[in-house]
Amino acid sequence: MSAIDPTIMDGYRPVVRGRRHMAVAGHYLAAGAALQILEAGGNAVDAGVAGGLVLGVVHSEYVNFAGVAPIMIYSAETGRVETISGLGTWPGAVTPDLFAREHGGEIPEGLLRTVVPAAPCAWISALQRHGTISFADAAARAIDFAADGFVMYPFMADILATHEADYARWPSSAEIYLPGGAPPRTGDIFVQRDLAASIAYMVDEERAAAGKGRVVGLEAARDAFYRGDIAAKILRYHEENGGLLAAEDLAEFRSAVEAPLRTRFLDSDIYTCAAWCQGPVLAQALALLQPEKLRGEGHNTAAYIHQVTEALKLVFADRERYYGDPRFVDVPLERLLSPEYIAAQRALIQAKADTTPPSAGEPPVPRDTSYICVVDRHGNAFSATPSDVSYDTPVIPGTGLCPSSRGSQSWADAAHPSAVAPGKRPRLTPNPALAMRGGEFVMPFGTPGGDVQCQAMLQLLLNILLFGMNPQAAIEAPRFASYSFPNSFAPHEAFPGRLNLEGRIEADVRAALTARGHDVHMWPDWSPLAGALCLIYQDLERATLAGAADPRRPAMAAGY
Repeated sequence: MSAIDPTIMDGYRPVVRGRRHMAVAGHYLAAGAALQILEAGGNAVDAGVAGGLVLGVVHSEYVNFAGVAPIMIYSAETGRVETISGLGTWPGAVTPDLFAREHGGEIPEGLLRTVVPAAPCAWISALQRHGTISFADAAARAIDFAADGFVMYPFMADILATHEADYARWPSSAEIYLPGGAPPRTGDIFVQRDLAASIAYMVDEERAAAGKGRVVGLEAARDAFYRGDIAAKILRYHEENGGLLAAEDLAEFRSAVEAPLRTRFLDSDIYTCAAWCQGPVLAQALALLQPEKLRGEGHNTAAYIHQVTEALKLVFADRERYYGDPRFVDVPLERLLSPEYIAAQRALIQAKADTTPPSAGEPPVPRDTSYICVVDRHGNAFSATPSDVSYDTPVIPGTGLCPSSRGSQSWADAAHPSAVAPGKRPRLTPNPALAMRGGEFVMPFGTPGGDVQCQAMLQLLLNILLFGMNPQAAIEAPRFASYSFPNSFAPHEAFPGRLNLEGRIEADVRAALTARGHDVHMWPDWSPLAGALCLIYQDLERATLAGAADPRRPAMAAGY
């Protein structure tokens, strides 16, 4: 960041500052759609849902309308934080030994990794519980961008080109993502008419319930997906192609509303989702790290990066051993966060890196996601990480939808805490978060990035809370990530000792980390693999808002 003069520049992008309301999203069209809802009088939940639905259109390589959508909501009136898991369950027809018995212990790409699509239920549940607008109003921009198209941008064009062979496996997918037999290029108009029709059908069903109240109308929109024509098309395709979804899996599904996990760090409350996702990784890492020691070592020095990396290795080992759907496994979070356990774990961090053998090969690019956060004029905050790629499972013909393939984040090993089981949720990587300090600030934040998510989020919090960086500088600072643990996505490869650094981290730091035993690999100066953080910092003392978005991907802040 040496090229930036902090007296006149926030970063390579400005912090978007305002007084009224703010939205930040992983794509600029989603941020714009959220801002439109805010301008029309909607609250943070209304705007967050509208922007999230747009992400399922303009980011549909990485965010599926029928995918996952974990959500965190803060109510300024009550001071309460709640989460909507937005994560589906394995079909009732799956057996715990299916993949070990018939697929060599692998969870193959395609229909068999499908879990119940949770995102539509999660968005609608958020509107029912805390919103003020109809599904039709929330979905209007998403329908427009799907029906009339949007201008293809470099990031998505590159992902579609990279996965051209994957899309070509299924005619229904190729028809949409390889129009004319090739992936769309930057500047082309990209249209998803079947997806537009699916969302519009939900709007039509809501309108058919007009006169019965907003909440009843929202339920009608939900039923259109889980019990109506959309469900029928999904179920027919699964029946004809060896899938596992059944009518009762869809009809009986409800996205869980749960309390968040709260931890304290530097007089701030950090809220994450529970152990059905990797959210507690952030809480554990913060508990392990010693702020004054890190401050003394200096930002992004070799000693600092070593301490953070070794702490993360210990926490990811706990994630592998303990985390899973708490409705099926006992996740001992209280013990994992206890002072006694933290002290014992901290004592394991040595001056040299973990001496496991160096890695070989390249970690796969994660099946990725996006993010959106909103703060409204009342001070309410919304944080969501919608996800699910469209290239590892087929589009259901006539729908434009890829029902959630998050079964890829389960294990075929029955002894694993996130093993496959009927009605069980996979262990999800997407994990929206929120930080606050009473009377001072509220800050929703999050990022895509698979297993890098919590690592990037941790570095963001340290940059702001420990080193006092402004939000944009905190996002733009060079990042690093460890791969010394099993990948969350099947086939769950591990790369012991591997540490990736962005190219802007100085050469002497790289050399010192290598000398400490790290298997150092370099990313480019600005790598999308390092995440794409977004945040809104609500300054309660000044009654101002600051939105910041990561230049590593097409993220954008919008507000005033």
